[in-house]
Amino acid sequence: MSVKIKPMIREILSTISPKVTSKILYRSAFGKKLDLKNPKTLNEKLMWLKLNSYYNNPLITTCADKYKVRNYIKELGYEEILNELIGCWDNTEEIEWDKLPDKFVLKCNHGAGYNLICQDKKNFNIDEAKRKLNNWLKEDYWKKRAELNYKFIDKKIICEKFIETHDGKLPADYKLYCFNGKPDCVMVCLDREKGKPRLFFFNRDWKLLDYTSDSIESPNDYLVEKPEGIDKMFEYAEILSKPFPFVRVDFYLNSGKVIFGELTFTPGAALYSNILPKADDIFGKKIKLPNY
Repeated sequence: MSVKIKPMIREILSTISPKVTSKILYRSAFGKKLDLKNPKTLNEKLMWLKLNSYYNNPLITTCADKYKVRNYIKELGYEEILNELIGCWDNTEEIEWDKLPDKFVLKCNHGAGYNLICQDKKNFNIDEAKRKLNNWLKEDYWKKRAELNYKFIDKKIICEKFIETHDGKLPADYKLYCFNGKPDCVMVCLDREKGKPRLFFFNRDWKLLDYTSDSIESPNDYLVEKPEGIDKMFEYAEILSKPFPFVRVDFYLNSGKVIFGELTFTPGAALYSNILPKADDIFGKKIKLPNY
């Protein structure tokens, strides 16, 4: 039987016991007990890592931080893949709105989903943006689903260059799943502008993998053209993922140019249900847990 807890109770419980909260959330998502003594699947092992290895780990905290991860990229010598940083502030009062370009993206650095896209500053509601950003800064994102990898991030607002595409759509989004420092496959997100993206996994040879329902339901002759730059992404991901048992390295691709997105350690808060159970098992076998 699945058990659900209200957001406020969940945040209090996360503070008291991230482990208990994780067990409740896992049972609610998958209808079964979370096995932390002998984790096997991707989600189980990410839960284990979150609770045993990510807690107060300085490198994990740095790389989960959408601002400080830029320093990690620079130290590795790959500054060329970073999107242009326009500004970084502690609060909305520090932002000089009149000096921002006509198009930009605002983000909070301490979680997921904290994004505001401005494609025309003349029609951009600054007061509404301030309200959202201030509310996000008040939130302890990690408490929502006990994601300890976000717990010790110093909250910031960052502004990045808006990525222009030739067709006006959002840039292509590629998420490389890396296990023990080796990029294994890439998840491609299509039709994001429609609000319900379709998800497909491809290996390094660009063979479609039957890891999602979208892949299973596609025609036998379904084809996504291999993009220019994907091989370079795998090369970057191998370097960026080297220290970690698992990390998802996210990139954008725009007219062949590779642009770094973020490092994700707990996709879907380790409650990720967009992959089939088969993929959950396959991915889980690829992760070697430290000191386990």
